[in-house]
Amino acid sequence: MAENTSPPSRALSRRRLLGGGAAALGVAGITWGATTVVERSEHEQQAGKLVEPFYGVHQAGIATTPQAHGTFIGFDLLPGTDRAVVVGIMKMWSEDASRLTAGNPALADTERELAVDPARLTVTVGYGPGLFTKLGLQARQPDWFEPLPSYAIDRLDDRWGGSDLLLQICGDDPVTIAHAVRVLTKNVRSLTTIRWTQKGFRNARGTTPEGTTMRNLMGQVDGTVNPAPGTVDFDSLIWHDGAGQSWLAGGTSLVLRRIRMEMDTWDELDRSGRELTMGRTLSNGAPLNGTNEFDEADFTLTDKFGIPVIPPGSHIARAHQTHEKEQFFRRAYNYDDAPESGQTSNSGLIFAAFQRDIAEQYLPVQQRLSDFDALNEWTTPIGSAVYLIPPGCTENDYLGSGLLG
Repeated sequence: MAENTSPPSRALSRRRLLGGGAAALGVAGITWGATTVVERSEHEQQAGKLVEPFYGVHQAGIATTPQAHGTFIGFDLLPGTDRAVVVGIMKMWSEDASRLTAGNPALADTERELAVDPARLTVTVGYGPGLFTKLGLQARQPDWFEPLPSYAIDRLDDRWGGSDLLLQICGDDPVTIAHAVRVLTKNVRSLTTIRWTQKGFRNARGTTPEGTTMRNLMGQVDGTVNPAPGTVDFDSLIWHDGAGQSWLAGGTSLVLRRIRMEMDTWDELDRSGRELTMGRTLSNGAPLNGTNEFDEADFTLTDKFGIPVIPPGSHIARAHQTHEKEQFFRRAYNYDDAPESGQTSNSGLIFAAFQRDIAEQYLPVQQRLSDFDALNEWTTPIGSAVYLIPPGCTENDYLGSGLLG
């Protein structure tokens, strides 16, 4: 018989896979898995090294592409705190935040290894109305800046109320955020008390294509109608021009609302009912008169029976602007906390709305939603706070210097 001179096959034969080659299959599986892990590790390492600039005309964490995780911390100043103490806090936060967001440990960092992967970390500072009162700075407070009025839909809990100071800490990695929170809070523990901490999340980085509108935990596309950062409209709607308060030029304001979602009763509503409540399809967020998410909503369109295709009481109909200035920029995060006693869920939205003027842009929309919104049956505001967000700073300055200096 002639000798077989063909080179041995490098392919995995059916016999090897199904029989004695089981060990080879295991080896192959390990090899394939290792390749995937290597590729994934390289991608994750690259994402972990991404940096959002701290210094600039505006604070980061507003026009910044939203990160996967966000932690909001409300602080109250201890009695007797004066302006010099707050200046010290701002200088310390500015220095530490500039280092942490660049992937460097803070000056007194005791866990330095946790700072090396910034993962697009941003730190944003805000001032509540109480700070102006406690420091005697009411004259530098815009006349429209005050706590929101009481709304019929509100069931506010004091533990989620307004505070003197705010830190908004966002990033794509929760370990990085936890480290930043620890660094920035432990250094002011003798000067402030923490009123609350609210933790939220969006889709993990890479889960959806860049630019995809987030979904809330009701399954809805949330935030379709939003000014686009970098446009003229965004700049005029969000950044304060300094009129009447020169220190605020380049800054903005924040309305922070904690909105509980009544998930147990929402579960009882069928798909059609959910879409009529919102005025949008669940599949892709298109208005009920359209086919794509960003199609213009037509609130005048009726069906063959003369019934509006988008119900007048739907959420998008009630939230729709009546004029071009009635817009704000939403940058929300979901929350899903441990249920309270007797409940099966504790989920909702940390609703963050940025605008140049709260009274002109936000209040009219919120009043319409309070007066009537079909979605109100399944959502309940339980927390409310407002903050002025000072402009950004340079390397030789600190956040809030225009107000406090």
